Amino acid sequence: MSKLISKYNVPGPRYTSYPTVPYWDEAGIELNIWKESVKKSFIESNSKEGISIYIHLPFCESLCTFCGCNKRITKNHQVESPYIEALLEEWKLYLKLFSEKPTISEIHLGGGTPTFFKPKNLKWMIDSILETANLSKNPSFSFEGHPNNTSREHLQTLKDCGFNRVSYGVQDLDFKVQQAINRIQPFKNVKKVTDDSRTVGYESISFDLVYGLPHQTIESIEFTIKKVKELMPERIAFYSYAHVPWIKGNGQRGFSDEDLPKDAEKRALYERGLELLEEAGYHEIGMDHFALEKDEMYQSMKKQELHRNFMGYTASKTQLMVGLGVSSISDSWYAFAQNVKTLEEYYDAIEKQEIPIFRGHLLTEEDLKIRQHILNLMCHFESSWANQKDIGDIIKENLPRLQELEEDGLLEINGESIKVTEKGKPFVRNICMAFDLRMLRKKPTTQLFSMTI
Repeated sequence: MSKLISKYNVPGPRYTSYPTVPYWDEAGIELNIWKESVKKSFIESNSKEGISIYIHLPFCESLCTFCGCNKRITKNHQVESPYIEALLEEWKLYLKLFSEKPTISEIHLGGGTPTFFKPKNLKWMIDSILETANLSKNPSFSFEGHPNNTSREHLQTLKDCGFNRVSYGVQDLDFKVQQAINRIQPFKNVKKVTDDSRTVGYESISFDLVYGLPHQTIESIEFTIKKVKELMPERIAFYSYAHVPWIKGNGQRGFSDEDLPKDAEKRALYERGLELLEEAGYHEIGMDHFALEKDEMYQSMKKQELHRNFMGYTASKTQLMVGLGVSSISDSWYAFAQNVKTLEEYYDAIEKQEIPIFRGHLLTEEDLKIRQHILNLMCHFESSWANQKDIGDIIKENLPRLQELEEDGLLEINGESIKVTEKGKPFVRNICMAFDLRMLRKKPTTQLFSMTI
């Protein structure tokens, strides 16, 4: 395994999209073309599956030095109302594109720290959106909560708005690691917010754990997962720490590179974590995710209904995902569009009554075919091109790379299909890279992505 780690531990995408953001067309996408793709996707999908909404709430009171998210650090809560007002104006701009009342299947609040916002302001925001829409039969509403500031009032207010799932950024419970990443949250805080979530009635609780953080050891991973097992959240995301200080600046330089576990040492943290999670009854879902059998995510995987988009893995699919707020990314299936990254630019665009995108990508026919194969691999660890007569040239172009992966025991090629082996699952990003024609045709000259291992 150590030889495979050395060979395949290279920079690579997480494939929440294809093409990945650095390979979107440099010319971007014209706003009118983006609007037309939204209209087309809405007509095709609204009555069948509804739409998803991702809402980015960027404010945090303090900086976590491992974080690569778009955020604005402030203790001034006067920023809440103006931001929500602008966000609701952006939603109105999308409503003008829809041919009928939208049916919402999924809402996710991400950040930043969504629970930076007062409960009454979150209620105002969600109620205002829901007043303009219908709900699907079984909507899934979720939010990211900080264990230190998610109050019982937050939980009850959002539950009353229809939220049924919450994800807590636990990261690591070892104090030395927490100090290094400036994320000090005692286990008692995590336990309290988890207990409160269950009391209020949340159907699914998820913890985000991260391996590869500064000062992490096998012992600290064992300690963290032992404490997590006392609470048994329905889902766990066990992410590889993405060290990308060249993108996020000083926010990820709160510790020395020498403090980070490397290569085989880092992989050993994952392997031990995986072992402990499986012993506790968790099942691996796609890449980096785990769920108990009773959870909807596990049931979705068993039914081959698992989906992946910019929000990560989801238990159901919608063709159209509208991203609201600064830096949010929207996906119409046929095109991607990202909002401007600063609050100043965002407010300026909204004041001009413009959808605030600053870059995007219109997918080609080839992009769409490759996107589906990468999605299949990321969600189901297999893909087939038996019914795609026109994809032969793409497969032929990839065959030498796939054969090398097969020789290393990471996948099996069966005529017109491939299947990732158990040995190959930790390397699924590398396998997807063999299909990534945009990256293969234009190899980066500088490091764009975090390491795959």
